[in-house]
Parts: sequence; structure tokens; C-alpha cells
Amino acid sequence: MNQGTMLASSPTENESGTQAPEVTAGPSARTGGNNERGPRSLQGMLIINADDWGRDQENTDRILSCFQRNSISSVSAMVFMEDSERGASLARESGVDAGLHLNFTTPFSARNCPAKLAEQQRLLTSYLRRHRLAQVLFHPGLTGAFEYVTTAQLEEYRRLYGAEPRRVDGHHHMHLCANVLAQGLLPRGILVRRNFSFQAGEKSVVNRFYRQALDRRLARKYRLVDYLFSLAPLQPRERLDRVLSLARRGVVEMETHPIQDDEYAFLTEGECCRWAGDVPIARGFDALHGVNRPQ
Repeated sequence: MNQGTMLASSPTENESGTQAPEVTAGPSARTGGNNERGPRSLQGMLIINADDWGRDQENTDRILSCFQRNSISSVSAMVFMEDSERGASLARESGVDAGLHLNFTTPFSARNCPAKLAEQQRLLTSYLRRHRLAQVLFHPGLTGAFEYVTTAQLEEYRRLYGAEPRRVDGHHHMHLCANVLAQGLLPRGILVRRNFSFQAGEKSVVNRFYRQALDRRLARKYRLVDYLFSLAPLQPRERLDRVLSLARRGVVEMETHPIQDDEYAFLTEGECCRWAGDVPIARGFDALHGVNRPQ
């Protein structure tokens, strides 16, 4: 698969909460995507992950409120943002499972952000937001900037959280852009967020082929969950019920943004737990960390 030339629509729609993903099979999360490596060691699991931890105080506080109500499993933490320091302290104090939310597209807002880092990120933002296919096209002129900005965020996560990130995803899903993957910038063997899951007919054949090929490529180096959906849209409820049925037999990650009022209400007013019913909401990704790693 030549990632620099394959054309497909961008897999970032869910950051705005407007996409309506449905059900389709995906590669195994727990065996690196290759079922021939051995039997699955887990049954179903529902992981509700809140993005943008540390972006600002409101995002962090809303997510923490959901965590305290046991309606989310984990968070994806941004670094070099205005609330990153406090967010890291709260995560350590509260036992929040925090992965790294790699950010190339929203300006760093922390006061301690180095000027060179901010400038390099601006170059990447300008490129990635220029047109909808930018993330699937390898840019040889930006290899240095991608490496610098990625490495800086990995190092800052280590400083803030006192540990290596065991899980990486991306703001606007840009961790899946061509340069990051082709340059091998993510630590091998960690959990990496896969593409959104779709059923036949929801996207074009080319779009679904691209996503499936990319997930197969990811599974050779990283661990993936079986399915990825967004919590939004909350209606029709049949969509969420179909997702829940998959969580009874596979590992499902649901991406949520509690900064959105409807999602926050769903997560904090008891509706989420009533919806999940007999499917427990996992307390983090910890159950996956010790399972088979890609060879």
C-alpha cells in the first residue's frame, strides 16, 4: 500500500461529533491484528475514552467529573497546553489512566512551550489543514518537523506523568497521518488508536479499503482495539445499542468529548450507566497492556 498516493476521505470527522459510525468487524486488538498468532485472551470490553484532557481547565474538569461518576474509563492527555500540568497532577492523584493525545493541529497554549516547538507545530498545522487529503500524503520536506514535534510531546508526557506513554492517539486523528507512520515516530508495540469502524455502505469502497489497509499496517507494529466508535451522535439510540452488542464479544473503544454539552449530560446524569446495563465500563486500558504484543 503506497500511503502517499492512496486517496480516501479524511478519518477525522468524529472530532466534530457529526459522524455516525456503525458496526463492522475490525482487526483483533489484542493480538496485534493477526488472529493466527494465537487465541484471544479476553472477552468483550467497553472502554469509554475522553479526549482533550489538559487542553484547558474546563475540558479537564468536565472529564474528571465523568471519571468520578465511573462513566468513562480513561483519558487522552494533551501536553504543552494551558492545563497540561494540572491535568497530569490530577491524573496521578486520582488514578486516571492517561494516554498521549498527540497534537499537530491545535496551537500549543502552555506558557512553557518553547518558541521553536510552537513554530514547528505551526508548519505542520498549516500543511495538515490545507486540504482534506494532506494527512494521507507523505511530505518529505516536513520530516524534520514531524519528528521534532512528536518527540517533544513524547518527552513532555514522560516529564509530566513520570512514565512512558503506553497508549497514543491523535487530536483530529492525526497520529495516523502519512509522515508519522512512514517515519516510525510512535513507539513500537504500544496501543494505538485505529480508524473508526464502519459497516458496508457507509463509506465508499475506496474509503473503506484505505482504512482497512491502514489498520492492517498498524497491527503489524502496534496493538489495536477491535472497534472504534464515537459516542456522538447520541441519536438514534439504535446505533449505540448496536455498538454495545459488539462490546459483549469484542474490545470496543468509544471516543467522547465531554466538553460537548449533550455528551457531558449523557455521561454525568446516569444515562450512560443505564445504557451500558450488563456491560461494565472498563476502568482504563490496563487489561490490554499485558496481552500479546506485535512481533
